Formats: sequence, structure tokens, C-alpha cells
Amino acid sequence: MCGIFGIYGHPEAANLTYLGLHGLQHRGQESAGITSSDSRRLYTYRGMGLVVDLFDNATLGRLKGGAAIGHVRYSTAGETDVANAQPLAVRHARGQLAIAHNGNLVNAGSLRQELERNGSIFSSNVDSEVIVHLFARTTEHKIVDRIATSLARLQGAFSLLFLTERKLIAARDPLGFRPLCLGRIPLPHPGAPRRGARNGIPYEDRRRNGGEQAAGWVFASETSSFDLIGAQYMRPVDPGEIIVVDRKGLRSYHRFESPQKRFCVFEHVYFARPDSLLGFSSVYQSRRNLGRQLAKEQPADADLVIPVPDSGTTAALGFAEESRIPFEMGLIRSHYVGRTFIEPQQSIRHFGVKLKLAPVRRLIEGRRVVVVDDSLVRGTTSRKIVAMLREAGAAEIHLRISSPPVRHPCHYGIDIPTYEELIASSRDVEQTREYTGADSLGYLSIEGMLCSIDERRGVYCDACFSGSYPVPFERPLKVKPLPLLQR
Repeated sequence: MCGIFGIYGHPEAANLTYLGLHGLQHRGQESAGITSSDSRRLYTYRGMGLVVDLFDNATLGRLKGGAAIGHVRYSTAGETDVANAQPLAVRHARGQLAIAHNGNLVNAGSLRQELERNGSIFSSNVDSEVIVHLFARTTEHKIVDRIATSLARLQGAFSLLFLTERKLIAARDPLGFRPLCLGRIPLPHPGAPRRGARNGIPYEDRRRNGGEQAAGWVFASETSSFDLIGAQYMRPVDPGEIIVVDRKGLRSYHRFESPQKRFCVFEHVYFARPDSLLGFSSVYQSRRNLGRQLAKEQPADADLVIPVPDSGTTAALGFAEESRIPFEMGLIRSHYVGRTFIEPQQSIRHFGVKLKLAPVRRLIEGRRVVVVDDSLVRGTTSRKIVAMLREAGAAEIHLRISSPPVRHPCHYGIDIPTYEELIASSRDVEQTREYTGADSLGYLSIEGMLCSIDERRGVYCDACFSGSYPVPFERPLKVKPLPLLQR
């Protein structure tokens, strides 16, 4: 899972991209990068680590221009290595191109083998580089046609941002697995000339119909980035849509429309920030509804409802409201530790639970508690939380999960692991309860999850719960990582 951000037509493009990525940091903590354009050339900086640690004023000052794209990465395809950090920036016969990708291509292995047989040489082992090589081999004149031809070969999940010397292009796969949204941001100097040369990007002048302030275009995986930089959310990028932004304005093309849509339901359950909108649905409200429905389906006789912070907090509020059991913050989270679900090493994940959460003994001791979490994947975290609550003196522990059992791996960009690592793939509910040590365990049903998020049916991918994969997948191609010194 990754986060992408792009901006066109703003004199502080790199600085705003830095802030936009900060608002997407929850989507990837392994690496980050920014590529900018001053209409003559591209400038790129990327490395391993968090956004705040990688970029300073001097680094951002070298990322010139009024257009930029950025990326934060958590690997689902490719090793944890700086060679696989994005954006990927290359030179080709017609100029320069940078790409930032969120998603996972299920046919990347066969495409890579085909391209290598035809002479392509890869510098990373991420599936995103396949797109660059496909683009380089196209023959069309217009860039939108070249991108459309390249994307027609892809299968799986892709929300993409492309940056050339003079254009920013956004694209989303036909089924719309991963989120991508469009917004506008006011320019700092509303009276700037229409053909202003500052940073090589022209500004829009005040509009004739009343002098509305000029603005630039922005794209992001989530609207949380827009809120941070003061941008106005316009709409989601449609599944199958390509949007081109340049000095002529914004143009939309629909080249890959599909009769079905399969947005990832796990974005609502866990991954997106609660303050974001997915489409026009509030993630916060969706999670509160999930908790309410969970209380209806899996009630518990208890004294307190406590969340596993922060991912289970909103659902726990809904559970407490529906069940009329008092809500308390019985587990306190240290905000100096990252989200354990997306730490890349299992050893860190085990140790991280103790660093991340601490029970409030005086609240818990002698009480019957309902512990609400968003999902139960491997079971490691839940088992340690239950053990901590037992040590703190809880009389009973009732574990409630505001999503169905995760029984199947994800092949479209979420780090949901192999069948062997998924506890629900080999254990039934009672066996899982015994493993966690809870007095009872209850999951939300698939139907309850879907009706809590949206009244429409057939618009979500729930393959990790149901095993119904909307796009066939091939086994991933194993490629050794290439050594590369971190810049």
C-alpha cells in the first residue's frame, strides 16, 4: 500500500507535496520521494524513511518548479530497498518522465519477462517499472494516447501520477481498486499574470465572472492531504479515467471504462484516515456504522467498551452507542511508534505491541471489557493485547472485530499476507478465540460490513474476506534487488 500526491500550477509545488505526503504517511513508512518540474527538466529526491526525516529546506529548495508528484511506500511488490523507492524518474527518447504508483499489478511478472526478452533492462524490482518500459515502447504522438496504450496492457490495481516537463497526468484502473481524488488550491498571488514565468509554470488569471481567485490542481490518494494544505476537494478520479493537466487547463479522458467497479473495502475498514472522504463517503461515519452493526450482530454483556487505538476507536464509539455500554480509553497508545500492521518485519511487529499500547489498570481491574478492533489478520497483536488486559486485572475480555474474518491474501495492493500467516484461513472462530485468549470473539458479517458502508451492492472488492477475486492473478515473479546507495 502506498500514498501518492501531485500538484500543478503552484509556485511552492515541492513544499506542498512534502505536506501532502505528510498527510498520507499512514499509507507507507518505508520510503518517500518527490519529483518536481520547472517546465524544462525534472528534479528528483527519494530515500528510505519517513517524510519528515528525508526532506529539509535545502532538499526541497533543490526541487524546483511549479509542478510536482510525491510518493510514500509500503512494499507489497518488490523488496524494501531504496532502488524501489518512488517516484521512478527516467529519460526516454522524447524527454523525461516520472511515475508514482499506488496499487499492485497482478500480471507484472509476465509483462516483465516479455519486456526483458525484447531488450528492456530494469533498475528495480517493483511492478511499477513495468509501466515505464511499456510507455517507452509506445509510438503514439499524444501523451494521453501513449499512456492509454501502456495502461491497456495492465491487470490489477493502479492509481497513477505521471509528471513530464510540462504536464501532470493522473490515471486510475477500470475497476477503481485504489483511491485517487482531485482538488484545487488557491494560488498565493491571485493577481499574478496569466503568462507568469515564475518557476516555469503559468498561473491562471482571475476569472472574468467576478474575479474568482486563481488556483492550481492537486491530486492525492486521500482528502486528508487536501485538508492539510487548504485545498478544496472536487471529486474522485473516476475508475478508468485519465486526467491531463497543463498550461491549457484540465482535460478528462475515459479510455478504460468497465461495467463493474470494485473499490477496496479495506480502505473503509482500516487503511484510510478517519478524516478522509472516499468518494463522497466519510470514513469516520463508515467506521462508526461498522461498530453499531457489530453491536447488533455480536452483543456482549460487559461493563466497558474499549478500543484498540487508533484503528478501532471509531468503531468502538459506534459499538458503545448501540449497546449503551460506557466507552473508555482503556488502552493508551504511544504516538512515537508506527502502525504495527504495516511494519515490514514480523520481529518488529511482535515487539511493537508492547511499545505501542499500555492498559489503564484502574479502569480495567475487575471489569468486564469489550475490546473493539478493526480487523484480525495474523492474531499476534490481539493475543498480546488480551494478555496485557489479563495482567491488568480484567475480569472478562470480549474481543469484537468490526470486519469479517480475513481468510484470503490480497493481490491488489494491501499487505494481507499468505494463507499460512492468516489465522482465520486455518482456524474457525472458536479456535481463534482460544489462540487469542479472549473469553469470547465475534466478527462482523460481510453483509453487515457492506450495508454499514454503502447501501449500494457490487461496488466493493471484498476478496480478502470472501475469496472472490475480481481480477485473476499470477504468482509473483521473484527478482533479486539491485544494490543502490541511498542518496
